[in-house]
Amino acid sequence: MARVQDFLPAVSMEEMSFLEMYYSKFSDEQAREFTMMYSQKRKDAQTVLILTILGFFVAGGIQRFYLGQIGMGILYLFTGGLCLIGTIMDLVNNKSLTNEFNQKAAQEVAMMMRI
Repeated sequence: MARVQDFLPAVSMEEMSFLEMYYSKFSDEQAREFTMMYSQKRKDAQTVLILTILGFFVAGGIQRFYLGQIGMGILYLFTGGLCLIGTIMDLVNNKSLTNEFNQKAAQEVAMMMRI
């Protein structure tokens, strides 16, 4: 049975918990294929945090564009990160925003693999 730690050693505990559901069904070959595809799609929480901090100084919403939330990114861009309140909330919730994106990415990869 494939284990997440064997293929993605640097993931957070939250990410590991939802990935275990997929890896428990994989052979080693399927786990390698899933890991390769998922690694290309997943986002890092530290990058989201850096982009959110950058949003205070450059343009609000950069983190939302990075996470594929184009509509929210445009809204943040034109409203100054919803008057900085939305940007502050994204600072606090950057890990959960990243986990949501990564869960969707894992589902997409699993569907592409038909698992």
